[in-house]
Amino acid sequence: MSDDILLLDTDTEASLRDAVRDLLAAHCDPAAVARAYEGDRALTPGLWKSLSRDLGLAGLLVPEDRGGVGGSARDAAVVLEELGRFVAPVPFLTNSVIAATILLAGDSDLIGQLGEGERTVALLAPFTAASATDVPTFAKDPDGRLTGRVTSVAGVLDADVLLAAVQTGAGTEIHAIPVTAAAVAPVVSLDMTRRLADVTLESVPGQVVVDAESGIDALRAGLDAGAALLASEQVGVASWCLETTVAYLKVRRQFGRVVGGFQALKHRLADLYVDIETASAAARYAAGALAAGDPDAAVATAVAAAYCADVAVVAAEEAVQLHGGIGMTWEYPAHLYLKRAKADQIGLGSPGRHRSVLAELIDLRLGED
Repeated sequence: MSDDILLLDTDTEASLRDAVRDLLAAHCDPAAVARAYEGDRALTPGLWKSLSRDLGLAGLLVPEDRGGVGGSARDAAVVLEELGRFVAPVPFLTNSVIAATILLAGDSDLIGQLGEGERTVALLAPFTAASATDVPTFAKDPDGRLTGRVTSVAGVLDADVLLAAVQTGAGTEIHAIPVTAAAVAPVVSLDMTRRLADVTLESVPGQVVVDAESGIDALRAGLDAGAALLASEQVGVASWCLETTVAYLKVRRQFGRVVGGFQALKHRLADLYVDIETASAAARYAAGALAAGDPDAAVATAVAAAYCADVAVVAAEEAVQLHGGIGMTWEYPAHLYLKRAKADQIGLGSPGRHRSVLAELIDLRLGED
C-alpha cells in the first residue's frame, strides 16, 4: 500500500462534492426518482444536462486538450459517491467513466463530443462484465457492417452512441454506432434508476474509434476504472443509509423511550459505521491509486470492489429493517437504496469474482503451505 495516496478530500475535491450535492439536493427529489419504477424517466434528461454540461462532469476524466476538464479518478470518485447518496438516475458511470476511458485510447472526435456533453456514450457489454473477455464481440461483414446481440446493457437508454467490440485478425477494434441504428429492447430491471436493455445490431455500419492494436487494452482500462469507481457509488449508498437510519432512530419512540437508546441497536449501528468507514477508505484508496497510475491499482480495485459491494447491501438492509414499518413502504426511499445496492453488487463483477482476481494478484494459493 502506497503511503502517498491521500484518503481525505482536498480543498478542490471538497468544493466539487459541495457543488454536486447542492445540485442533487435541489433537483433529485426521492419521489421523482421513485417514479422511474412507474416508467417515468422525465427526471433523467434535465438532471443529466445540469450535471454534464452546467457542471462539466461529462468530460471530467477527459483531458482539456481533448474537450474535457482534465479531472482525475479521485474527482470522479467524489461525484459517484454523491450520485450514490441520491441514487441519481444519470449515466455518469457508463458514459463519463467507462466509455470515456475507452475512447481516450483512440483519436476520434467522439471523445471531444462526450467531454463537452454533446454526446452520451455506452459500451455494449452486460453490466455484469468484469473484464475484457466478458465483452461480447460483434461480427463484421466485408462491407464493414456489424451484426450481433448483447443483453443487460446499462446506459443504453440514455445514450446517443454505442461502442461495439469487433474481433479482427489484428485484434479487437472498437466501433461507434448511432443508437438509432440499433434495436433496443428495455428490460425490467431490479434497479430502474439504472435501467438495462438488450441491444441487437443487424448489418449496421460502424465507425472505428479505437484501432485493433489498442482495443483490448482500452476495454480492460474502461472496465477496471468502472469497477474501481463503482465502489465509491456504493459508499455513497451506504452512507445515506446509515445517516438516515441514525437520524430516524433518534426521534422514533417505543415503550416510552427513543429507539436509538436501545443498546442492541447501538451495537448494530456502531458495527455498520466501522464497516462503512472501512469501505470509504478502500474506495478512496482505489480511486487514488487509479489516478496516480500506482502499480497497486489492480489490487486496490479488487479489494474495494469486493468489499464495498457487500457493505452497501448490508447498510441498505439495515436501513429498511431499522426503519420498521415505514421502511417497507413505497413512499419512503429506503427501497431505492436497497435496489441500487443489490444491482451494484453484481455490476462490473460480483464480490466473489473480485476476490478471485485478488487471490491471483497476490499469488494466494488456498490449501498450500
